Amino acid sequence: MSNVLIIESSARQQDSISRQLTRQFIGQWRAAHPADRISVRDVALNPVPHLDANLLGGWMKAAEQRNDDEQISLDRSNELTDELLAADVLVLAAPMYNFAIPSTLKAWLDHVLRAGVTFKYTPTGPQGLLTGKRAIVLTARGGIHTGASSDHQEPYLRQVMAFIGIHDVTFIHAEGVNLSGDFQEKGINHAKALIAQVA
Repeated sequence: MSNVLIIESSARQQDSISRQLTRQFIGQWRAAHPADRISVRDVALNPVPHLDANLLGGWMKAAEQRNDDEQISLDRSNELTDELLAADVLVLAAPMYNFAIPSTLKAWLDHVLRAGVTFKYTPTGPQGLLTGKRAIVLTARGGIHTGASSDHQEPYLRQVMAFIGIHDVTFIHAEGVNLSGDFQEKGINHAKALIAQVA
C-alpha cells in the first residue's frame, strides 16, 4: 500500500482544468491501486501563509525562545512536512499563472523545503533527503510553453523536486487551453491519455 499526497493549487474551484485532471488521476489511480491511501490538500481553498518572520523564528529559535506566533507557524510547517514525508507519491496540480506556478503552491513549498528535514547541507553542497519518492505534476496552460523560454513552471519544479531528493518526476501538461479552435479539447484529451498511462 502506498500513500499518495495531492496538492491542489488552482484558484478556480469550478471550471478548473487542473482540478479536472486531478479528478481523472484519482479515479484511475484508485481503480489501479485500490489499497492505496489518497490525501488531498487544497492550498487555494485553505491557503498556507507566505514565508514570514514567524516561520523563520519557529525554525531557528529554541523552543523556550519562541513566541506563540512562531510556535503556531512551526506547528503548521511540521504538519505540512509530515504529510510530505509520509507520502510515497506526490501529485502537484498546478495551473500556469504568469508563466510560473501559483503563489499558493510556492508558499507550500516554502514550508516543506526544510534544512535537516527534507534536505541537508553537506561539504559538497545540498543533498535531498526524500529519495525513493515519486512526483507527478499535472498542469494546465493557456498557451503552448513546453520547451519554450516562457516556461518557468516545469524547470522550477524539477529543480525543487531534485533539491529535496525526488528525481522520478513526470510532467503531464494540458496545453493551449485558452487558445481558439479545438486546442483546449486536444490539450485536455492529451493530458488525460497520459494520466491513464501513469496511473
